[in-house]
Amino acid sequence: MIDPKILKENIQSCKDNLAKRGYSLDDEKFLSLENQRKDLQTRVEDLQSQKNKLSKNFGELKKSGQSTDVLALELEEIKSQTTDLEKTLSALQIEISFFLMDIPNLISEDTPTGTSEDDNKLIEEYLKPQVLKSDSHLDITDQISLELGNKLSGSRFSVLKGNVAKLHRSLCTYMINQAINNGYEETYVPYIVNYDALEGTGQLPKFEEDLFKLSNDQYLIPTAEVPLTNLFRDQIVDQDLLPIKLTAHTPCFRSEAGSYGKDTNGLIRLHQFDKVEIVQIVKPQDSDKALGEITSHAKSVLEKLELPYRVVQLCSGDVGFSASKTFDIEVWMPSQEKYREISSCSNFSDFQARRSKIRFKENGKNHFVHTLNGSALAVGRTLIAVIENNFNKKLKLINIPKELQNLMDADIIEL
Repeated sequence: MIDPKILKENIQSCKDNLAKRGYSLDDEKFLSLENQRKDLQTRVEDLQSQKNKLSKNFGELKKSGQSTDVLALELEEIKSQTTDLEKTLSALQIEISFFLMDIPNLISEDTPTGTSEDDNKLIEEYLKPQVLKSDSHLDITDQISLELGNKLSGSRFSVLKGNVAKLHRSLCTYMINQAINNGYEETYVPYIVNYDALEGTGQLPKFEEDLFKLSNDQYLIPTAEVPLTNLFRDQIVDQDLLPIKLTAHTPCFRSEAGSYGKDTNGLIRLHQFDKVEIVQIVKPQDSDKALGEITSHAKSVLEKLELPYRVVQLCSGDVGFSASKTFDIEVWMPSQEKYREISSCSNFSDFQARRSKIRFKENGKNHFVHTLNGSALAVGRTLIAVIENNFNKKLKLINIPKELQNLMDADIIEL
């Protein structure tokens, strides 16, 4: 959530910033709501002041034995008025809160302006693709079955078997070990979270249709970012513990509402997929450095697996709702003859911390932390990249990257 103080003091600059995202801030509505709140707040405080004075007079009259009937009636009237105004104020504050919850984060000053992924800025490329065109991972091996996934659960689910299932497991283990080596604490978290957790990280209330909702206002996690960040919800973190670095390997569940017809063939876009997430919680002055660090840690996994990739900085129209600044890492997919996102590394500034009330105390004052996260990496897409970039059609085998050979107990997968 954006700091309401910034909105009040710099409404036009906020409106201009958000317009770069394609978001139209209704500044007139906000200022109207804020003026109503100020008026009600003043009236409530005035009534409370009157009540305090009358209560004091009431006590003095009662102590002296004089009649308090008139004052008692006045006090009851003031109490009634105060109660009514407080209810109105409370309802207005809820309306303001919903209004603020709908507003995306302000983008960073160095985020390039644009309207779509076509306007993203290329930052770097690593390795030139050696395999420019390949069969699809579904054609390369019969150990990936969308048919069985559909049989068990419906469309956009998969079943992996044999050596491909082992390769998937090996990638999970390798990625979590890399995260630990980079200083992140491994954490096992629930795969089901409550409404407050998703509201805190920004998925709710705006993006409920993208989630799998269960009973009792519980949801399957769309990413480990949600439980990891919410471990510190409603807390004042000891500043000596910052930066906090956590990692978790979890399945992720997304309804992919509105994406029908896109990437439906293969493992690119499923309702259930695995991911290793890295999260940092830092002091505000350290968040830019932390974003570079997270991006570097995600890139290093691809480099060790010898997979070609590129890094792009997302433009203003492509940055996610909660993020202030984002770098996407895209791996080369030979069957598609293009790069596809495999990690998104974002700085959320104090946006999630403000929604989740995650603070730290410094010099006697409470401050909101900055939160960041990235995928290191999306396991299913890495699996595709490993299979397609290392497929030897002539010999009918998949070469296993050196970094995974010990985990696989093999250097090739025969097809």
